[in-house]
Amino acid sequence: MSKNTELLLLNSIENLGIVGDVVKVKTGYARNFLLPQGLAEVPTPSKIESLKEARAAAQAEMNALRSARLQIVDQLTDVTITLTRSCNDQGSLYGSVTPRDIADALHEAGHGVTPEYVRLAHPIRHIGSHPVPIQFDKDLKAEVTLVVNPDRELEALMEDKDKPTEAEETPADDNNEVETKQEEEPATAS
Repeated sequence: MSKNTELLLLNSIENLGIVGDVVKVKTGYARNFLLPQGLAEVPTPSKIESLKEARAAAQAEMNALRSARLQIVDQLTDVTITLTRSCNDQGSLYGSVTPRDIADALHEAGHGVTPEYVRLAHPIRHIGSHPVPIQFDKDLKAEVTLVVNPDRELEALMEDKDKPTEAEETPADDNNEVETKQEEEPATAS
């Protein structure tokens, strides 16, 4: 069973804490990542006291970042982005739309979103309209609409599907011939 270890963070680590926080982490995470990278150490009262200024600066930076993210979330309401991709006749993409593609499109539209904040439940592999969640923190979420358009006109291809092919027409003609032969046979038998 894993035991938790208490460490003092020397740097801010996303989803863990900021400088000067005393956090409990799994022993393996502490031993294999935090301690060798110099991101944390064993807490002592003197070390905690020495990091108070850095903690205050990190807290101010986190507050500024949060307010910037709040503005981005407000800007993202009712945003629709459009991408054009290659697809087959049925509208299935030859590749998929990735979080990087979405983040790049949002960045071009003037929104500061990076790929790690684009939360796709599954890859987008079909043309059409798709809701895409953007999540910065647990409580900072927005949803944008992604419209994936084909790179060519699909209606002409769909109309061709509605027309019967030669293979479909041939069995219908054979059935007509069989029916006429059956009608002729009883007439000659009488």
